[in-house]
Formats: sequence, C-alpha cells, structure tokens
Amino acid sequence: MDNHLVVALAYDRLCTFEFGCVVELFALPRPELEIGWYRFAVCAAESGPIRAAGGITIEAPYTLKLLDRAQTIVIPGWRDADETPPEPLLRKLRAAYRRGARMCSICSGVFVLAAAGVLDNKRVTTHWRYADKLKQRYPSLQVEPDALYVDEGQIVTSAGSAAGLDMLLHVVRSDHGSAVANRVAQRLVVPPHREGGQAQFVPRPMPPGDSSRIAKLMDWVRERPALPHTLASLAERAAMSPRTLQRQFLEATGFGPYEWLIRERVAVAKEMLEAAAAAAAMPMASVAERAGFGSEESLRRHFRRIALTSPAAYRREFGASSAGRAED
Repeated sequence: MDNHLVVALAYDRLCTFEFGCVVELFALPRPELEIGWYRFAVCAAESGPIRAAGGITIEAPYTLKLLDRAQTIVIPGWRDADETPPEPLLRKLRAAYRRGARMCSICSGVFVLAAAGVLDNKRVTTHWRYADKLKQRYPSLQVEPDALYVDEGQIVTSAGSAAGLDMLLHVVRSDHGSAVANRVAQRLVVPPHREGGQAQFVPRPMPPGDSSRIAKLMDWVRERPALPHTLASLAERAAMSPRTLQRQFLEATGFGPYEWLIRERVAVAKEMLEAAAAAAAMPMASVAERAGFGSEESLRRHFRRIALTSPAAYRREFGASSAGRAED
C-alpha cells in the first residue's frame, strides 16, 4: 500500500472527533512500522470557512479535484442527516466510485454516500439513532443498526464516533495485516480488534467490580487461547456464577462467553495465517491446535462462519508473502 492516497473530507460544522480519528490513523508518520505508510490529505467539500465543532476553524489545502486521485476517501459524520450534501461533492464521489476508489463513512457520513447513490442494495451501518431514518429514506439499503462497522469491499461504513476507530483499524488490518494493525492500536491505546458485528452499545452499565473482572478475564484468555476453556472454568476464573458471567459478558461485548472465545480464536488463527507464509507455511493442523480449535474441521467451520472465507483462502490473500502487493 505504499503511496496509497487517503483523502478526508472537511466541511462546515465538521465533526471534530471523527475527523481527528481519521487524522490519527492515516496522517501520522509511523517509522517504527518499517513499511510504506499512507499518504494523507484533506480536501474541502465546499467553499468558505470550515468551522468545526468546538469553536475551531479548519483550512483545507485541497479542493474536490483531489478526489479524482484518491484511493481511499473517508467521510466523517455529516453535519445534518436531513441536509442534502452539495451536488459537486456527490458528482465527485460517484466518479470516484466508478473508478474503484474505496469509500469509508463514520456515523452520519453514510448519508453522504447514500445521497451519491453508491450504496444501493449494500449492507451498511450508522449510529443507532440514525438507523431508522436511513432505512426510511433509502429503502434499498440493508441497514444493520447494531453493527460497529460493515465491510462491503469497496464501501466500508461504521457506527458513531469511537466505532470509526474500529473501522479504520479494520481498514489498516485489511491493507497491512494484523501485526501492523495491532501496533497502530497499541500506539492509540485502544483494543486491537473489535469485530464489526459487535453490539454498538451496552444495554446498561456494569458495576465497576464486575467490569474489571470481565476485562481481566478477557486479557487472561487472550494470552491462553489454546486452553480447553469452558463456561464453568471461565466463571470460576472470574469468581462469578456461570449465569452471571453469561449475562455480564453479553452486556460487555454483545456476545456470550463461548461466541466471544470463538471469535478471539479466529483472530489468533488469522495472525498465524498472515505470518506463517513468510517461511515454510505452518500446517493447518498446527494453526488449529495453537488457536484452540482442536481440529482442522473445527477451525474451518468457525473461520468460514466468522471470516466469510476459508483459512487456506485467507492465507493466500493475506499471508506475509502477499503483503506489499500492488496497491489498489
């Protein structure tokens, strides 16, 4: 992905936090990664002063012409879901989509892509409070109101605010692999990987003591994915009853303990499949054992369900030998 150009849109009444997430992911130099990082630029979606939330003003150095060269375009939350974006912007987005540019939206930014007509019949998400409005206005869209982010290949959409970080880390992971994405997440001091299908919000806050126990249990399991974990053993480790653990886990992650464990093991398998191709390919049986699946059949079944591809196909696509291939 050397010299891959990422362009963020700026507009009046810009969502500062979401814009800052894009800057943090793509604009900072990352010499510690020892790979070619992205080129980053900001273009103004309209003329005039660009006032951002928090009382600041932004001066964007480029116009919409930059979208003609952008390989990834990121749209922070749009200022008003009921306001139609400027037609010049929509024309540029349609042209960029036709030539294959990747497009990412955060929160209400999905309304800009929808207005451009590039989302028809696609799966998308947005902040939960905009989901019904998006469905009503654009009935051809398959809106997933609970998802953190949805990846449709050329189009990637996310829920509100912090979910944008999850989506952008997912983009980095898709481009550069888990090892690089994890190091970027470490520098951001955020969790390295949250699945796009994870629930957007916790139904009710957990008491601090329970929250701490769940978090410690997750960290402990991540360091030992190959152990024969069961609901009973996890509950004992967390000093909770199985029923309480089940409820607290669901509230904290959107998944029960077993489903969360399976997804963690798939993430571990992905990292091994990405790294193993650098030398002699690790046998699939070893991947299954080290990730905690026990058998190749179990690995294949769960991997395909969650990653929507087979372990072998994933290794061919994302293995270390394929890293740094021709950019989009």
